Amino acid sequence: MNWVATEFKSMNLGDPRRKQRAIHLIESLSAKPTASIPQACGDWADTIGAYRFFGNEEVQWEDILAPHIENSVARMAAHEHVLCIQDTTELNFNGQKAKGLGPLSYEAQRGMYLHPTYAISTSREPLGVLDAWMWARQPRHSDGSRPGVSESLRWIEGYERLAEMAPQLPNTRLVYVADREADIMALMVRARDLGEPVDWLLRSKHNRVLGEDDKLWSRVTAGDSQGEIRFTLASRQGSRPREVVQQVWAQALELPDGHGGFVQATCIVAREEPLANGEKPIEWRLLTNLPVETLEQAARMIDWYRARWEIEMFFHVLKNGCRIEALQLGSVSKIERAVVLYMVVAWRIARLMRLGRSCPQLDAQLMFEPDEWKAAYILNKQELPKEPPTLNEVVRLIARLGGFLARKRDGEPGVKTIWLGMQRILDFAAGIRFCRELQAQGSCV
Repeated sequence: MNWVATEFKSMNLGDPRRKQRAIHLIESLSAKPTASIPQACGDWADTIGAYRFFGNEEVQWEDILAPHIENSVARMAAHEHVLCIQDTTELNFNGQKAKGLGPLSYEAQRGMYLHPTYAISTSREPLGVLDAWMWARQPRHSDGSRPGVSESLRWIEGYERLAEMAPQLPNTRLVYVADREADIMALMVRARDLGEPVDWLLRSKHNRVLGEDDKLWSRVTAGDSQGEIRFTLASRQGSRPREVVQQVWAQALELPDGHGGFVQATCIVAREEPLANGEKPIEWRLLTNLPVETLEQAARMIDWYRARWEIEMFFHVLKNGCRIEALQLGSVSKIERAVVLYMVVAWRIARLMRLGRSCPQLDAQLMFEPDEWKAAYILNKQELPKEPPTLNEVVRLIARLGGFLARKRDGEPGVKTIWLGMQRILDFAAGIRFCRELQAQGSCV
């Protein structure tokens, strides 16, 4: 059974034929994530079937995602802590005439927004997509106000859904991680009122007033730091990897909730000294409900916050690898069904990359069918190993097919070379299976 059939085994769309169509469609999209829907489907019948599936109003995107969430929870149960990262990304469909699209950052742009909850382990292994908000904004009124539900609710509702999930994971502690936009007192109050079934770690946006001439960030950094931490900042677009040294402060305090009460929180400030080359130093200010009494505990919170980058990589795969902004489906509801399928495909690609790095000796057969890992060797013109290879060996071979050079100084492959290589692997594996079927029928080509 391939990974798609396993991941969506419990899918219930009200009709077995819909389930069969969904699984077949995900297999096609994962085989060719950068292709258009007609190109991925391969023939006219499958293409028509795909468009009918996306247009079926009886299929809810929540039902499509449900089995993946179920399997994600099962993967989460193996970990002591799971980071549940939330963030929002724009889906720009400017120039398309899909019904229901709305303005984006600029009122003239047309598109919609996606706000998922992305679960990873503390070692950054992608575990799955747990939830999603998808919406299109309504145009502003003449007075500048925008009708509709306040968008800030997505952060609070995201926490509430994790709180509902927490009882399913009695031996796993969930940690809600988000950037500055989630620095909302209403979110912290809601977590407090629920008894904090899920821990939270937010980047601080507001330098809150704690008293007369007393503000949050200056109070925390008023004394000596707890010490310094060091880590290597990975290369980003336009910058090379570099070592970062930060001084760290942490203090437990009470944040006024605006209604005469308080929220107990710890504020952490990690500050890099000015750099000789004029590059902007890195400073993070974090808020958490967790106690931080030692430098080691502060370093762990900072490391967990740094793991938020994984959702940015997920968005990168989704938008540039799966090219969801090129979808032409005619309405927001159709786009939502497609986005859910592509989110699972993007998770799979990101998971392969991370496991190849963090668990290099893992048996490749846990992630690939025999035809797939054998295809990686054949297409690289290498002799098949006598024993099943490791995951890292296969991932590197796949990435080489996508342009990874595999030189000593190149490190480990990134998601782009993996998704490009996977297309060749899956096509070749499909050819192997087809030839095997012909042989079984006594036919030849």
